[in-house]
Amino acid sequence: MAERRVLISPSILAADFTRLGDEIRTIEAAGADMIHIDVMDGHFVPNLTMGPFVVEAVRRCTGLPIDAHLMITDPAEHAAAFIDAGADFIVFHSEACKDPSAVIKLIRSRGAKPGLAVNPPNPAEKIEPFLDEIDLALVMTVNPGFAGQSFIADVMPKLATLARWKRERGLGFFIEVDGGIGPSQAPLVVTNGGEILVAASAIFGAPDAGAALVALREAGESALA
Repeated sequence: MAERRVLISPSILAADFTRLGDEIRTIEAAGADMIHIDVMDGHFVPNLTMGPFVVEAVRRCTGLPIDAHLMITDPAEHAAAFIDAGADFIVFHSEACKDPSAVIKLIRSRGAKPGLAVNPPNPAEKIEPFLDEIDLALVMTVNPGFAGQSFIADVMPKLATLARWKRERGLGFFIEVDGGIGPSQAPLVVTNGGEILVAASAIFGAPDAGAALVALREAGESALA
């Protein structure tokens, strides 16, 4: 991003689902840039979470872009349902399918923006062949499956590599970072090239979600000074 503003995409994985609409309105009022929805199928990752009906409900609550992270087996089979429900970005894992380029084309043909995620054990090279085809690269700083995990700082060189490739090749994808990020970790993430910070517990687990969102952005942007 030319202006290097830090974007915040709160993950509703840690929201209070008995008052989800209020939670979303709170973070929207505080300046959230996107809404992150963690979709887990109990197969690709051990946890089981949200489906298209949740995306549809969130879409009715907000006009913000919805960022659906599909931690599922065979994303091509289900991507259309999430797009039809209102997701703007569909992010999937290359190891979950045989032909990532075909899934990218499918997502784009349905009017959404494709993205690829890379897990902590995997190198940046895992998604390098597709960087000119995607709108978003998601670097996981925890192993996907559950909220509230500790940030894995060893991922930072991989993040920096993706940022360097983007800069050197003049590519336009966003670099999103997800997992264990709070105000203490945000400057390190931004310094290494993170542009969109995903946070679940750090925002929705705080006494004041709106204030926590503002604090997270300010911490990240302090690295740009």
